[in-house]
Amino acid sequence: MSTTTPGAAAGYRASRTLDFATEFRRQAARRRTHLALSFMVVLPLIILAAFQFGDDGDNGDEGGGGRFSSLVDLATTGGLNFTLFTIFVSASFLLVVIVALFFGDTVASEASWGSLRYLLAVPVPRARLLAIKLAVSLAYSILAMLTLAGTALLVGTLRYGWTPLSSTVAAEVPPGEGLLRLLGILGYVMLSLLIVAGLAALLSVSTDAPLGAVGGAVLLVILSSILDQIEALGVLREFLPTHWTDAWLGLLSTPVQWDDMVKGAIASVAYTTVFWGLAFWRFTRKDIVS
Repeated sequence: MSTTTPGAAAGYRASRTLDFATEFRRQAARRRTHLALSFMVVLPLIILAAFQFGDDGDNGDEGGGGRFSSLVDLATTGGLNFTLFTIFVSASFLLVVIVALFFGDTVASEASWGSLRYLLAVPVPRARLLAIKLAVSLAYSILAMLTLAGTALLVGTLRYGWTPLSSTVAAEVPPGEGLLRLLGILGYVMLSLLIVAGLAALLSVSTDAPLGAVGGAVLLVILSSILDQIEALGVLREFLPTHWTDAWLGLLSTPVQWDDMVKGAIASVAYTTVFWGLAFWRFTRKDIVS
């Protein structure tokens, strides 16, 4: 059975116009990729230096530090706890920005440079172009998260040792099981960030301004987080994209609390499907003039 596109030139195969490896190498050469991944290495070092040279006195409990202060106290008790703290302080904003950067910049930057129409003139089918770009953006987002966690685990273990994973809501978890729970936390955080990825991708195909796509996605996530703090909204808060982002804390309980994570996973898949579906619908019908 021939896979040649009807009416295409002899030898043309849509599946050969742009592959994952080619786009991965193209994005690897980008300065924003270098900066994003480099910062994932630098951040744990900054946190470690802050613990080393910061004030060892009061952590600000009288100011209502609560859960944050408790995690600060636990962060210096072992490499796993240091990694957990790094994830905790990064998930609500830094990782949101990183994911929005990789997904929001991917198509809008090509449009702003004027290279998008040349890619489509190869010709690369629009749906394939967007699918490859989203897959590469997802790969770099996962790579950034693993780089952050891996660096934190390395420097934290070297400084504080290989000790059980601790939390304020459960007994200590043995190091081996603790490492598996950390991987589960990373998986859930990435799953929840797919909402950001979908929103950023939709904005990326809707504008020629990369900063607008990235910033728009981040601002909408911040808005959702603010609304989620308004208890007067009641059950409506459960439908906000960011309501279940902290459900990974259930992995620190003994036994593990799955209920909120299951709800969060369902919400993330639903929102991501809608956003990516709209992105494909918009991009395949958009008049590309730049």
